[in-house]
Amino acid sequence: MAGIYIHIPFCKQACYYCDFHFSTSLKKKDELLQCLVKELELRKEEFENQTVETIYFGGGTPSLLSINELRLLIETVYKNFKVCNNPEITLEANPDDLSKNLIVQLSESPVNRLSIGVQSFFQRDLKLMNRAHNAEEAKACLRGATSYFENISIDLIYGIPGLSHEEWVGNIETALAFNVPHISCYALTVEPKTALDSLIKKGIIENVDDDLAQLQFEILVEKLEESGFIHYELSNFGKPNYFSKNNSAYWQGKPYLGIGPSAHSFDGNHRSWNVRNNSKYIKGIEQNILPMERETLSVTDKYNEYVMTGLRTIWGVSIKKIEEEFGENYKKYLIKQSRIYINQDLLYIEDNKLLTTKKGKFLSDGIASSLFKINLT
Repeated sequence: MAGIYIHIPFCKQACYYCDFHFSTSLKKKDELLQCLVKELELRKEEFENQTVETIYFGGGTPSLLSINELRLLIETVYKNFKVCNNPEITLEANPDDLSKNLIVQLSESPVNRLSIGVQSFFQRDLKLMNRAHNAEEAKACLRGATSYFENISIDLIYGIPGLSHEEWVGNIETALAFNVPHISCYALTVEPKTALDSLIKKGIIENVDDDLAQLQFEILVEKLEESGFIHYELSNFGKPNYFSKNNSAYWQGKPYLGIGPSAHSFDGNHRSWNVRNNSKYIKGIEQNILPMERETLSVTDKYNEYVMTGLRTIWGVSIKKIEEEFGENYKKYLIKQSRIYINQDLLYIEDNKLLTTKKGKFLSDGIASSLFKINLT
């Protein structure tokens, strides 16, 4: 099974924290849409032996597309690829786009999962992050969406400067009140060259506090697990049978095709990424040239990626798989490097799998990086 990711690089306005590729100008939307269609056609042979299980519209803001534009892209996938019965088709959406009319139209389309970028139910936080919607729009869209969709995910952000623990609990409880089966939560991160980075350096916005973020992460885990959610990946919580199939495929090393400017692809042995520029992307596709760079992954690259993704999930890192796919030296190295974290109650081994403890989960990326192998021959 495999997945197709389609990047829609347009937004109404720029969120201060975002470093994804997007444009606030919609002038080239029609051209770019046709190029997305053409790229799907140009790349169909890459998946001739694969069955597509998931189609994911990310961005940017995919909910800026009309229902007919979404249908065109989905129909193009079906025309050029082998698609399984009842694939998961996810649309990332902003609350201000999800009018009652659009929700109804989406419910009548092949889209069967919504990922809604709420981020916070407090107006102060939304303003600080320069979100396009307000707090009431967030609640209104969820009232509408839950009437027509069963499979909904909400995005929330913690560690926002000025966000108290009590307010964070309020955000979680508000989300839970809508009975959605999936919640994704991320610590506010200051990416270089973003507006947030600039505003913090100028002293206009307070810097993020990592200790505060960790405490709010611990509150999050406790509250959601009490409510029947499974913490299946560092940032993701799902009710049984509602894990994101798209994201789970990434973490479990399944192949995926990234369509659109800046989109990444993976086939098990190679990773490629499209140019991060709308004009250059359009020019290349119009000339039947795929505007991408490509790298072949070494054994060490594959080992490092497996350790990174595995430690973030409930599936952990299979020591048996390390030995079978990477060799005895990698297995010995992994176990040796893990001992210090096992002694600190950050990692543990169970059923021949290396996993993070509750205490170690928030630190999993940093722990994983210290288990990486460099230039092993």
